[in-house]
Amino acid sequence: MILTIVIVVLSLIILMSLHELGHFLLAKKFGITVEEFGIGYPPRIWGKKIKNTIYSINWLPLGAFVKILGEDENQKKVEGSFASKLLWQRALVLFGGVASFWIIAFLIITILAGISGVPTAVPDSFNGIGKETPKVQIFSVAKNSPAEVAGIKAGDEIVNLKSQIANLKSNKIGEVQEFIGEHKGEEILFSLQRGDKALEISAIPRIDPPKGEGALGVALARVAHMQVAWYKAPWIGLKITALQTKDIPVQWYLLIKKKINRVPTPDVQMVGPVGLGQIMGQALGQGAGNYLMLVAIISIYLAFFNLLPIPALDGGRLLFIVIEAIRKKPVKPEVEQKITTIFFIALILMGLIFTFQDIRRLF
Repeated sequence: MILTIVIVVLSLIILMSLHELGHFLLAKKFGITVEEFGIGYPPRIWGKKIKNTIYSINWLPLGAFVKILGEDENQKKVEGSFASKLLWQRALVLFGGVASFWIIAFLIITILAGISGVPTAVPDSFNGIGKETPKVQIFSVAKNSPAEVAGIKAGDEIVNLKSQIANLKSNKIGEVQEFIGEHKGEEILFSLQRGDKALEISAIPRIDPPKGEGALGVALARVAHMQVAWYKAPWIGLKITALQTKDIPVQWYLLIKKKINRVPTPDVQMVGPVGLGQIMGQALGQGAGNYLMLVAIISIYLAFFNLLPIPALDGGRLLFIVIEAIRKKPVKPEVEQKITTIFFIALILMGLIFTFQDIRRLF
């Protein structure tokens, strides 16, 4: 348990450090003075100044940061300051952090595609061979459902289903759903693969499930480990990264549409840092490949989220640069600071609310 927590925390710190490295490298490229590059947040444990930059390790393991000289428009005349640079240079420095998330995802997926295979959702019509043989996997488990009560978990692979009178071994979602539907109210023995462990768990699908949930209370995905030759791996990495990025606004749109129409969304949960850590811990138990793929997807989500035009995020700061380009003059520093502070507080409060919900779900 402790090792899992350490791995998850280190993964998030590395992810955020590489994000800040994107800002750092482009700032250096354009001759902007970076006063400090820190891993974790102060108070400081250790620091060393090399040329004009302090490289530090800090006590609070909440990410990383770069402190850039002159991010305030009032310091425009200071040599080497962020504010003194051209609009396009400042925009690239801000975008560098966002781009680093996509680069991280691309590299992870590329490595997986060339070595162990990338876990990829495929339709029932897909017929793979060898390492591409698809499996039906539990994608999510509804709260208080027969599946959760029985101990079935997200990430479990369904190997075999057995009732008193029938037996099914299939890697197609439609056939698994049909079998469960035909045996509502009956005990079904699920043969599952959880990482390296083979399990047998009994559950009784509900005859009359709640609206928006199935009889068992699970969402299923048909997953294949797509492995290719090393020279084809970068193309797979690029393609999957692009498809995952494209899928995010589509899924958000569908979710918002369901919320407006009051359609239940039992398989969707908003999580904070605690919930995210729990999901990552579960993925780690399913093997290194699944864990790294989850890190890649998280990285893509962070890239997309960070690019939203919300003050306090990189996208919001890019928005102020766009406004400056249109108006031919910058927004007053004090106005920008006030707006950024308001949105920063709102994001912190939202994070606290999600964290409270995460903790409540644990107990």
